[in-house]
Amino acid sequence: MNKTQLKYFFYFICFFSVINGYAQEKKEVQIKYSGFLTTDEENYPGARILTRDDSQQVHIAHESIDLWCDRAIHYGKENFIEAYGNVKMKQADTVSMTSKYIEYSGITQLALARGEVVLKDPQTTVSSDTIYFDRLKQEAFYRSGGTVVKDTTVTITSKIGRHYMQENKFKFVENVVLVNDSSTIKSNYFDYYSDTGHAYLFGPSTITTPESKTYCEKGFYDTENEIGYALKNARIEYNNRIIEGDSLYMDNNKNFASASNNIKVTDTLNHSIIKGHYAEVYKSEEKDSVFITKRALAITVQENDSVYMHADKIMVTGKPENRIIRAYYNARIYKSDLSGKADSIHSNQKTGLTKLINLNKFSSSDKFAVTKKPILWNLENQMTGDTIHLISNPDSEKIDSLLVFENAFIISKDTISKTGFNQIYGMRLKGLFNDQNKLRQVDITQNAESIFYARNDKQELIGIDKAKSGSISILFDEEGIEEYTRINQIDGTLTPESQFLEKDKLLRGFDWREEERINSVEDLFKDDPPLDLPIIKGLEDYVPQDAFFDEDMLERINQAGKHASESIILSEKNDINGIKLKNLLKSSKNLESNDWKKTNLRVEKVVSNSPSLTKVNKLIPSVEKNGYLYQGVANSKSQIKFSITAKGNGKITIFIRDNENGKTKVHHNHIDLTQSWKTFSVSCTKSSIENDITVVIGGIDKNENVFIKKTDLIEVLKE
Repeated sequence: MNKTQLKYFFYFICFFSVINGYAQEKKEVQIKYSGFLTTDEENYPGARILTRDDSQQVHIAHESIDLWCDRAIHYGKENFIEAYGNVKMKQADTVSMTSKYIEYSGITQLALARGEVVLKDPQTTVSSDTIYFDRLKQEAFYRSGGTVVKDTTVTITSKIGRHYMQENKFKFVENVVLVNDSSTIKSNYFDYYSDTGHAYLFGPSTITTPESKTYCEKGFYDTENEIGYALKNARIEYNNRIIEGDSLYMDNNKNFASASNNIKVTDTLNHSIIKGHYAEVYKSEEKDSVFITKRALAITVQENDSVYMHADKIMVTGKPENRIIRAYYNARIYKSDLSGKADSIHSNQKTGLTKLINLNKFSSSDKFAVTKKPILWNLENQMTGDTIHLISNPDSEKIDSLLVFENAFIISKDTISKTGFNQIYGMRLKGLFNDQNKLRQVDITQNAESIFYARNDKQELIGIDKAKSGSISILFDEEGIEEYTRINQIDGTLTPESQFLEKDKLLRGFDWREEERINSVEDLFKDDPPLDLPIIKGLEDYVPQDAFFDEDMLERINQAGKHASESIILSEKNDINGIKLKNLLKSSKNLESNDWKKTNLRVEKVVSNSPSLTKVNKLIPSVEKNGYLYQGVANSKSQIKFSITAKGNGKITIFIRDNENGKTKVHHNHIDLTQSWKTFSVSCTKSSIENDITVVIGGIDKNENVFIKKTDLIEVLKE
């Protein structure tokens, strides 16, 4: 065989392969069995009518598809079937579908089933009034409400559903509800993987279990293992607790949740709030606790004056009726008339007892433990000791009394001189508060020592009183010490200030810590190191599904003939993918029409190189630069999107113009054309344009080739 013969043989083989491949794509629908065969040219021109007999149904096959029905209309030239009555379609051993009616095209390989449709694969059962099944993509779609059941354990309902069979994936839209034995999930945008039970939620969503309710606007939930996480306005409700944060993790098997960044835990029963940037929460019969750190703050909400508690870590334990708050490591407490510091603060909300404790007081390596004892400030008084107890009335929300154990020391500045200090020291201290939460009476017992700046009725200093006694009882008023009584006094002197030695003006153990005093909620955090919060990446944003009736499918439908295109396109033209649409443009595919005004160009219809050989619009400028065409439209005051499907070479612009503002481009999109058909769009909302509008395709230069297949100005209408 010479080179020329070899060349032509090669061309022949290639040509035969193309023709054979195309023939396989166009494989004819086969009639396997029909009891009766008739025709009715008046009602079904060009079709054969197939009817079952008493022995069996009509049997039709196409590649791996088998279809049975009671009656069928077969359009041979269009390779198209309409099947009626007890219809069953089966794809190999993987997919089966039953309904009252099915349309199927051997060209598009798209099936449309109506009437009590049930689609089954090895893992799931999909039910709806209408289902579209694309054999080429192995996708099923419903848009008028449907139900998906997995292994009888999971049921999902939604208005719109898309089943990606090869990925075992579903995308649900609008009024989505998943129900299983342990939870109910509601969302508007919901992706679900049937092989793993993983669900991805977008938009306002809730996960409800017998123990909790979770809300988020972006989240993940493993429906089989009952674990998940929530982002974006996330919130979990556990009986009397509400947990909020930037990122929440939940394990409903363990009744456990953790949270990160900007956390708020609200106890609705005990009127308390805990804040921080990392938290763990257990809610069960055995364990009921909250642990929080990173700027941890506990707030006991009171009608008149809330109490704030801050520490490195805060833990809340106990049943709702008996909550105990433990704040440890550099703990601080504040309310408007009282503040304090300690290594640890414990508060029992049932009994009203709050303890300020130095946990490490015996550790010589801890500087705080050696030099800084628990401390309280009330008005002008500073109180320290090894341990301090505050006792409140849970009903009245007021502090009743104060106890200081071991090394009690109370100090206040002399109200007149502001340089001297009144001081009382003893082993134990008991203080009583009045109705205004002000310290009214203090009793010091065991080895009491005191220094008082004594004044007459005119508040003139008469001397410094220093004494030792078994105990001391003091009454305070608005101006300081009103009176005091010593019991079992050992010694005592009243000495003029000029004769009082400086070294004797301070009792042993004196430690004035005014610079540490907490005067506001912000002061609770003034010694904290800088806060470095982790960046939460979480889930990707929601990606809307591509149109089920995309360009590829519409191209297939265009090839399929009248019946396939009428049944699919006409039923879909005003409701694609479950969103109601309305095209506001006239002559949206024929730009030659006078509905389109032209400047510096003309439009010519040319044959495209697509398999369907359809005609498209070619835009031919009549001058060197800036040819354009446009169409005016009355504004419907809805959200609108202007789109063109185009290809070619060069740069053009599409824009929406407000007619009231002349030639102002209110919204525009600069386009770089390619040799492939692509859809380009520009959108605006009803609030951005108040007047009638004009859509424009412009910037077309003479050296550019611009082809446009279709245009759309879509008005999106809400239900």
